[in-house]
Amino acid sequence: MTALSRRRTLAALLALGGCASDPTADYLFGIGDPVRGAALYAPRNLGDTSRWNGRPAEAAVAVEQLEFLANELATSPRYAPEVSPSVLQQLQMARAEMRGFLGIADTAAPPLVIEAMRRTAEALRRGSRAAAEAALSGQAFTAGPTVTLARLGAMPRLPRTSEAAGAVAAELDRLDRRR
Repeated sequence: MTALSRRRTLAALLALGGCASDPTADYLFGIGDPVRGAALYAPRNLGDTSRWNGRPAEAAVAVEQLEFLANELATSPRYAPEVSPSVLQQLQMARAEMRGFLGIADTAAPPLVIEAMRRTAEALRRGSRAAAEAALSGQAFTAGPTVTLARLGAMPRLPRTSEAAGAVAAELDRLDRRR
């Protein structure tokens, strides 16, 4: 097995370690890199957001993943200096598209949106619509919790988000090959 194929196998294992349930979790019990894992899983979770139609908990996790990637790749001391500006721009456009669809303020702080989406997904998995709506209340959610929750359950394919998902995965692959 070549060094490149070992790295790709390890990358796949890291990505599978936690992205399906929490895109910002530490992968393989803290050994993996959550930014890498989220980026490698982006095509699956964000490539066609209509796959979450009727599945608002999973849609909330996808929104959390997009917010996490857009924020971390732009601000992380490890990634920000290396990531292509065009990929960062695609992520920003995807975040604007997603926020526009859901009714989230452009000025909302990413950590606030990430936490709200995490709490929403957890509440929906527990079967508590009231707790999900409570997680989506506040000034950041300009459409209101009922509308935002309904939109999470009726997620269409978002073209900018799809483009960014492929771009961020390709960018991480490019960075891996440079090392």
